[in-house]
Amino acid sequence: MMKALLSFAALGLSSMSARAAVLAPRVTGPSPLKFAGVNIAGFDFGCGTDGTCTVSGAYPPLAQYYGADGIGQMTHFVNDDGYNLFRLPVSWQYLTNNVVGGTLNSTTFGEYNTLVQACLNTGAYCIIDIHNYARWNGDVIGQGGPTNAQFAALWSSLATQYESDSRVMFGIMNEPHDLPSITTWAATVQAAVTAIRQAGATSQYILLSGDNYSSAATFVSNGSAAALATVTNLDGSTTNLVFDVHKYLDSDNSGTSDTCVTNNTVEAWIPLSTWLRANDRLAINTETGGGNTQSCVTYLCEQVAYQKTISDVLLGYVGWAAGNFATSYVLSETPTNNSGVLTDSLTVSSCLAPIADA
Repeated sequence: MMKALLSFAALGLSSMSARAAVLAPRVTGPSPLKFAGVNIAGFDFGCGTDGTCTVSGAYPPLAQYYGADGIGQMTHFVNDDGYNLFRLPVSWQYLTNNVVGGTLNSTTFGEYNTLVQACLNTGAYCIIDIHNYARWNGDVIGQGGPTNAQFAALWSSLATQYESDSRVMFGIMNEPHDLPSITTWAATVQAAVTAIRQAGATSQYILLSGDNYSSAATFVSNGSAAALATVTNLDGSTTNLVFDVHKYLDSDNSGTSDTCVTNNTVEAWIPLSTWLRANDRLAINTETGGGNTQSCVTYLCEQVAYQKTISDVLLGYVGWAAGNFATSYVLSETPTNNSGVLTDSLTVSSCLAPIADA
């Protein structure tokens, strides 16, 4: 998830217009973002970035399955922090009990659905996030790995389960990377979108992710924006097809350090928002975060403040991560539980919770 500066030339801007974009990205003042939330991790545990996921490695963030109290966390985040969105990572292998295709396993999918229903019961929006890095056990979907039809079958099955839930969002794929062809990947995404809409989920948000671990800084320059812009609904429109981007604040955009060095404004949010406005599209930042340190609090607060100034094209952000992550995890947003009293991490209480700057 290496960061890279996005050239204004890649946006088709002259040096003068690029300077204007930096100095005056929008003419109105900050406004609330539509969504703010946190990832509730655990069903994605056991996955590597090559898409190799072991079903036994998953760790449901549900007390009834001996995990963390994800339900209690989500309830706290909604009631005490003002969050309204949760991303629920899960592997393809877990949903189908390690069978390629779209048949959902009644036991493993049932456990995951328990988390989804608990999320919906809070009143928040809930992202179904397939956390496979565009792969199944090392092979890229539609490019030597599972076929587009097999991937579409998975999404058809999931959409059939949730087609009547307006607060379910469909996150097509977590962090594709090193794709042989971004245009071929766009065709894979199109197959999934078509399957979701044909299954009856005609109006929910669908989140489209690009190459380079979905980096917001390279989304335009690496061709992801242009390729995914061709993906449409059944009627040819792009309504509620939202670009899914990630951005961390450490030196290499890996989300592995508790030292933050940037607020991402110049390298990511200005060029991306410029492209989004020019092309009448929307994006959402479904992974961001930093260590519970002063440097990360400083830059995270600055990032959130800037993101509010681009709320016309950025729907919001989702922090990484709570759920089954221990409070000692480097980017932990898991609240400390002291005899049933939940206390937020420093990054959540200082920057990420909507009530932090209300």
